[in-house]
Amino acid sequence: MVILEKKVAGVTQQGLSRFVQRVRPMAGLPGRVNVLITSNSRMTTLNSRFRGKNQATDVLSFPAAALNGHTREKTLAGELAISAEIAAQNAVRLGHSPALEVKVLVLHGILHLAGYDHERDNGKMARKEAELRRALKLPAALIERGHVLPDEGAKTSPRKSQATVARRPA
Repeated sequence: MVILEKKVAGVTQQGLSRFVQRVRPMAGLPGRVNVLITSNSRMTTLNSRFRGKNQATDVLSFPAAALNGHTREKTLAGELAISAEIAAQNAVRLGHSPALEVKVLVLHGILHLAGYDHERDNGKMARKEAELRRALKLPAALIERGHVLPDEGAKTSPRKSQATVARRPA
């Protein structure tokens, strides 16, 4: 299921659903993935609640096993939340469309749901993301571009992306 709380140019529920269906098996991820495209405000709330970071981020991944400590249904692999504003900012900065940027973020999030963790896997996720990005004809992956995003407060000051797996607090 794809929920577009916030619109992104060139992104439709149907088109993004098809992309998710295509990427899941490529990433080795069984089960359904729900995607929420939302605002920086909502992302700040989610990032604060689940990661203790009071700022917006580009993408958060919620593995099904971490959703309330158990899977809600056997076919659910997990959920992704993506900031429409950060996706649009990155697209402008990197010279591609917001729709392509959303796909880059979905790919990154799905790899997290599949168990990859770029902070701990010695480049395994980066290699897989680069391989899939090339196969899907997507622009530079998050890991390849070093996760540097424009800071909302000062357009010339970069900040690191907080793209990661969000876990519900105990």
